[in-house]
This record gives sequence, C-alpha cells and structure tokens, in this order.
Amino acid sequence: MRYAVPIVDGKVATHFGHCSHFVLFDVDETRNVIMKKEIVASPGHQPGLLPAWLAEEGVSVVIASGMGSRAQSLFRENRIEVVTGTLEEKPEEVVLDYMRGTLATGDNLCDH
Repeated sequence: MRYAVPIVDGKVATHFGHCSHFVLFDVDETRNVIMKKEIVASPGHQPGLLPAWLAEEGVSVVIASGMGSRAQSLFRENRIEVVTGTLEEKPEEVVLDYMRGTLATGDNLCDH
C-alpha cells in the first residue's frame, strides 16, 4: 500500500491543496511498518490535478488535515481512500497511527 500525506515545512498541511510537498509512504500493512519514505514536490494546485497525479503515483490512501469536498470526490473517483481531520503534525506518526487504528481526528479544517 502507498499512503500520501500533504506537508508544509515538514508538518502535515492544514489545507491539502496548499501543501508544498507530499510524503509518500510504502507500507506493509500486515506488519504495520513503513518500508519506504519519499518526499516529492507538489505539482501545484489546479482543480483535479492532485487526485489524478497521486493515483498515477500509486497512492491508495491520502491522510490530510483539511480537504474540500470536490477534491474528496475526485479521490473517490480515482479509488483513493481519503482521511481528513488528522490532528497529528508528524507525517510518519499519521500513517503509523492510522494503520494501528489510533489516529486522532477532528473536524475537516477545510470548508469548501
């Protein structure tokens, strides 16, 4: 499985579309371990671009703090699961907590 977490300055971005980079994690879900971590620059914030691009990168799950409803819909169309409202700032902890079933979430911080 491949997970994507949007970041700004090394922390989970509060608004998905405004992130500078993504951390891509290849994980072994049977053992709940991260096998590989890669930081890639975001190709930009254009309507519909990020869901298609992340699908091409092989991403299965996106974990974000805030994300608009249109982006969430586009991810579903690309068969990518979306988790919003994460309260954790460290990308690695976000993924590990999600795999363990202990990820703390709150409100989706994006209102559009």
